[in-house]
Amino acid sequence: MAEHILFLTGKLAEQQLHRILEEMAPEFEYTVHQLGLSVAALMTADMIRRRLKDTFGADRILVPGRCRGDLETLSRDLGLPVERGPEELRDLPEFFGRAARRPDLSRYDIRIFAEIVDAPHLDVDGILRQAADYRKHGADVIDLGCLPATPFPHLEAAIGALKEGGFQVSVDSLEPEDLVQGGRAGADYLLSLHEDSLWVADQVPSTPVLIPARHGDLDSLDRAVADMQGRSRPFLVDPILDPIHFGFADSLVRYHETRRRHPDVEIMMGVGNLTELTHADTAGINALLLGVCSELGIRAILATQVSKHARRAVAEADMARRIMFAAREANALPKHMGDGLMALHERAPFPYSEAEIRELAQAIRDPSYRIQISAEGIHIFNRDGFHSATDPFQLYPSLAVEHDGGHAFYLGVELARAQIAWQLGKRYTQDETLDWGCAVDPQDSKSSGADSTVDPHAYKPAGTTLAKPRGE
Repeated sequence: MAEHILFLTGKLAEQQLHRILEEMAPEFEYTVHQLGLSVAALMTADMIRRRLKDTFGADRILVPGRCRGDLETLSRDLGLPVERGPEELRDLPEFFGRAARRPDLSRYDIRIFAEIVDAPHLDVDGILRQAADYRKHGADVIDLGCLPATPFPHLEAAIGALKEGGFQVSVDSLEPEDLVQGGRAGADYLLSLHEDSLWVADQVPSTPVLIPARHGDLDSLDRAVADMQGRSRPFLVDPILDPIHFGFADSLVRYHETRRRHPDVEIMMGVGNLTELTHADTAGINALLLGVCSELGIRAILATQVSKHARRAVAEADMARRIMFAAREANALPKHMGDGLMALHERAPFPYSEAEIRELAQAIRDPSYRIQISAEGIHIFNRDGFHSATDPFQLYPSLAVEHDGGHAFYLGVELARAQIAWQLGKRYTQDETLDWGCAVDPQDSKSSGADSTVDPHAYKPAGTTLAKPRGE
């Protein structure tokens, strides 16, 4: 027997929900029931508990994605599962298409070494603060970068403080003396040794990262690998990633060849030579490089955040490694695994056409302004009119808020968000901040009008949208 789903909605969305379900022609049976409220997004668990008198023989209930309240308790009270659907009705077909596989992004197999490149210039407290920020964004190992001809008198103190704080630590230097000092102070990893400096590994227990003795010389790397294998010591190898136009393509070939020669060794890739030295948004660069790592079984990367445009490189790498792991485990493309790397654009930015928004506007009977976007532009409407533009300044003369500063300010903020979303191709939802993926920390998205980290199990009070202009 086919599953029977009860869809709960509001008056304004009821007709559209019927139409979408008819177009879907789903294999399940369904009943659409509107609860007597105009806007479906204002539905709460308590409201459902009070108003729903019949479950129509359904096997489960689907409520709007923005429905607030404790659905787990509601499910127990009603005796059948109550679940949130997508936030937009137009996403229902995709929602049901993806319901069978919800990617688990909690897993990954790539370690992120996050380098503090200016560690000698920071005091110990400064190093600890940077390390805590890196760890919050996903770093597994804190790499202390030593600078050429720059004293680092507090190297041992920094390593001790980091270890006391529960961090794994690596020391990054081409000077063997720095590596010996760091290893004796308790560093877990040393970057980097080659065949002529392997004597360092005899002095300390730290795990070395091996590089070619001369740039691109994989034979020297092979000899270093054989030496370390003869000692039965753990190690990683790094053939070195070069920047674009300075050997990038050849360096990718080196990683592939290293994996062919050594199927079982642990490999590291220093991604900073691409993220730092390419003026392009780093989320896409990280996605591509972590995809290469996923294919070649490279399970460690060295990431840096020196350039201002690369300020989110660690968080992006963390998201990329989770997406690539999930895709590889599912033997699938890295699509529909998560949108955290899609900071600027979205897969389906405009769920409704202008014609559909106009149809919705015809049902509005109050003076509160609604704002939506379509591929055609920005639309703002209430019972008194429907206005469209691609520039918010064109809309101001039609809004009649010149004597209501608070409402004018609110509409200005919302229309600015709508314009940005329309220009970039992002989802816009009134009274909510735009979703910038892993490019922004959740707390950075807070504003006086919205909170992207709000608990969906708690009731969300009506936003400014539903407040009438003064004097109405």
